[in-house]
Amino acid sequence: MLQGHFIDTLLATSYRDLNDPTFIIWSYFRGITAPTFFTISGLIFTYLLLKAKEKGLEKERMVKGITRGFFLIALGYSLRIPIFSWFAGIFNNYFLVIDVLQIIGLSLILIIFFYFICYKKTVLFSTITLVLGIGIFITEPLYRSLNIESIPVFFNNYISKSYGSIFTIVPWFGYVCFGAFLATIFHKNLLKKGFKKIIIASFVFSGFILITYSSDILVYLSKSINSQLLMDSASYNYLFTRFGNVLLIFAFFYTFEKYLKIPLLLKVGQKTLSIYVIHFIIIYGSFTGCGLKNILGKNLTPTEAIFGAILFLIIVCLLSFYYAKTNTFLYLNLRKFFNKLKAKS
Repeated sequence: MLQGHFIDTLLATSYRDLNDPTFIIWSYFRGITAPTFFTISGLIFTYLLLKAKEKGLEKERMVKGITRGFFLIALGYSLRIPIFSWFAGIFNNYFLVIDVLQIIGLSLILIIFFYFICYKKTVLFSTITLVLGIGIFITEPLYRSLNIESIPVFFNNYISKSYGSIFTIVPWFGYVCFGAFLATIFHKNLLKKGFKKIIIASFVFSGFILITYSSDILVYLSKSINSQLLMDSASYNYLFTRFGNVLLIFAFFYTFEKYLKIPLLLKVGQKTLSIYVIHFIIIYGSFTGCGLKNILGKNLTPTEAIFGAILFLIIVCLLSFYYAKTNTFLYLNLRKFFNKLKAKS
């Protein structure tokens, strides 16, 4: 994410050659970042929810998840608030655009909602998340250009990119659903003998099939049931292929799990939210309106962009490790607020 945002924001336009193999490979792998991020979010959150159920603490986990969801939504908006522009009396609705944090936050709330309406039955919840994930991906042509102008911009931004939103709830909630489905598989089978080998093989096989043949499968199904929707989905099939990439990444990291438990990497994993916030402020100039995007612009050569990205990654991680207090203070106070509301009700 860090190098992807840095290079994409600052690399000079003249070097963005779609005929250059190096740029093509970089661009392709950069496109896997968001699907992986959303899938992991659904997997980790749901797995922790199911573990809490074992201990009889699922209600607490659900409340914590809802609190977390609203916190991420609020944080996502706050990162785009141009404080100094507002002080100068300059106002616009660009801060209402939706990015990763809002979609992750809303997705966590939706996962809790579906878990609740499933009466907390894991098998039913697992089935619904799988069906939802597939359904959201297949129906992508129906909402690809969706824009309901009759609803307020605040809500429209969650379903349409017409006003500048980077992400929308669909199709990205689909990846969270698939992550939730995978969490149910892990929760039920993790301690079973031979599970690791089976799930890794399943990830590799399924990933290969999705990347190589998912479009052909959609075309075949389209002709079999005479469905134009499936044909349209096959003609622009990036969702299933990206999920195939995610599964291969999961297989790789799960295979070499014991070699990757390096303290530094584990610490990075614990600071992902701080890293996201800090990198956003530095690159895009959150709050101040003055970031690398404004200072440098798209003017770096490939060499400058690569070395700059490495330095940027180091600086952001160091800031998150040693200087940032993350979201602890705000998060704890937000939880206290919700607990008070719950007590009054």
